[in-house]
Amino acid sequence: MTPGALCREQVDLAVLTTYRVGGRAEWLALPRCVEELQTALAWAHQSHLPVTVIGAGSNVLISDQGLAGLVVCTRYLRGVTWDERTGRVTAAAGMPLPQLAWDAARRGWDGLAWAVGIPGTVGGAVVMNAGAQGGCTAEALVAAQVFQAGEVITYRNAELHYAYRSSCLQTDGGVVLSGCWQCTPGHDPQCLLQQTSDYLHHRRSTQPYHLPSCGSVFRNPSAAKAGWLIEHSGLKGYQIGQAQVSPMHANFIVNLGGATAQDIYDLIHHVQGVVAEKWGIELHPEVKFLGEFRRPPV
Repeated sequence: MTPGALCREQVDLAVLTTYRVGGRAEWLALPRCVEELQTALAWAHQSHLPVTVIGAGSNVLISDQGLAGLVVCTRYLRGVTWDERTGRVTAAAGMPLPQLAWDAARRGWDGLAWAVGIPGTVGGAVVMNAGAQGGCTAEALVAAQVFQAGEVITYRNAELHYAYRSSCLQTDGGVVLSGCWQCTPGHDPQCLLQQTSDYLHHRRSTQPYHLPSCGSVFRNPSAAKAGWLIEHSGLKGYQIGQAQVSPMHANFIVNLGGATAQDIYDLIHHVQGVVAEKWGIELHPEVKFLGEFRRPPV
């Protein structure tokens, strides 16, 4: 028995990802409150189903074969509270980061403008330590509530063991329910709105927002930025099928309209191979691979 109408069977996942690729979920849950989330996870546990959690689908590449078990999409877990006394804002896991950044600016709360161009949710940011424009989650997050092992646990910032684009939640599991962020109220909203707008304009003028992508594909190695290494390997514009290394920003692989997940996966591995051969540097993907992929020949 499924938990009522909460879980749907054989649902196309491409529409839930920013890459617009991927197969079907065996089961999909789109909870709108913590109770629905708990019900879906309990059913999956009782049914011995593997569970995959996604948010905005902006940092994942889902296999063309789809995903077995239950996929939980937290994008409809919404809600924000603003504590004027402490300057802390608590946002549910499904809240889009750009919306949170704009809302903070309108209130005159400084500290979140950097997040305006990140096409993800609060939950994804907490797990991935998302960052941009010189700011990141690790510097602004106070604590996060996580549903883990059947109970709600509060992780303080230090307990998340943040590093570059990583946290302990990537290995320890659990589902982020909310994040509490520290801001500084009392600023001029017009100044913050202008700063936020400038950040967004910069990203849109330097990154291919007009085509489906996952954002930056590779983490920046210590030696040089990934985009520079890829561009100076002569790979801008290189294609496999309808997957292309963006001519606008080399650390973006875009879907030109008919790419498959396997096309994108193959292009990622091609880029890794060329950069390793030319520079002796191994690029590590920032994007998470979900499901089964065919490893391209060496």
